[in-house]
Amino acid sequence: MTTNNWPKHVQKYLFLLKDGFFQFPYLFNSPQIMLDSIAKLPITKHYPTKQILIINTSLSKARIYYREIEEGFWFFGFFLNLKENIVALSKYDKSIFSDYYLLTFSLFEYKFPLKNGEVLTIDSICWTFSKPNTEISSYFYKESNGKFFSIALKKDWVKKNFTSKVFKERKAILQFLNGKRGSYTWLDISVKAHQIAADLSVIIKQTDKMESTNSILKKNSMKLIAEFFSNVFNDSRIEDNISLSNLDYHNVAKAERIILQNLHLPFIGIDFIAKEVNTSPTKLKANFKAVFGFSMLQYHKEKNLVLAMQLIEKSDFHIQEIAVITGHDSAGRFASSFKKRFGKLPSQVRF
Repeated sequence: MTTNNWPKHVQKYLFLLKDGFFQFPYLFNSPQIMLDSIAKLPITKHYPTKQILIINTSLSKARIYYREIEEGFWFFGFFLNLKENIVALSKYDKSIFSDYYLLTFSLFEYKFPLKNGEVLTIDSICWTFSKPNTEISSYFYKESNGKFFSIALKKDWVKKNFTSKVFKERKAILQFLNGKRGSYTWLDISVKAHQIAADLSVIIKQTDKMESTNSILKKNSMKLIAEFFSNVFNDSRIEDNISLSNLDYHNVAKAERIILQNLHLPFIGIDFIAKEVNTSPTKLKANFKAVFGFSMLQYHKEKNLVLAMQLIEKSDFHIQEIAVITGHDSAGRFASSFKKRFGKLPSQVRF
């Protein structure tokens, strides 16, 4: 893939339906190249003076706010409304040098169907950190709404601005960043990040005050970065610093999609998922844990229990019904797993 043949690639693959998802490819050697690749799409309206890209199709609506805060430090605010399943696919022009890291904090709401025909709004929250030249497959689900904030940082900028005063684990962080290709995902690891994201959401939309809000945007972006790195040393992935191929990362993303689409069932098994992804179970197991910090079974349990918590808090389902909805074979096992995860029984949460 090169910037020269990008128009032909887009013509062939933009919104191509595959595995139930419409494809949305974009280039990401740098923030500017990404902006150019999206701005040139026939579905995009670009307002350079306000630094906004707007996409409005029968499949999705999106507003993309962007700001180059300073050389080597970009901030993006993506606000999405999905009418159909979309998979965003990042691509790289291998002939162009890339030295940008990308940190993304995502907050999405999706519709969970209830038995009475109504729907319940469920939250899905995660962080993703990617190193240069790592191609990412990001799946977004039909009838979901959300926002995510991406901070693109150039290597030289990081070396200069990641001080030990702000980042206590500076040495370990820089060692991690200097590793090869990599993409890693964490779930909701920081309560403080929610308020920071809410503040960023307000600031980035003030397109008539861009110059005066740049310093505030930088300050809050740095808070978000610091909050991320202060919470990611609970597992060994930073120290392990494993680098996979882009195909491996794509397969892991597909495996996660299969797990999420089958949360209502008991875990469907590693062998089944590996067959669907077209790779070996052993390799997929290792790669999935390198990216998510969970085994596939553990990830299934974690997402199920988080879903159960939201159903308990937001719906009128009986506890026994929630156990069935989230794929547990008995209410007793569900209660035991729930207490182990959250420190209290399901009945204690509701009452």
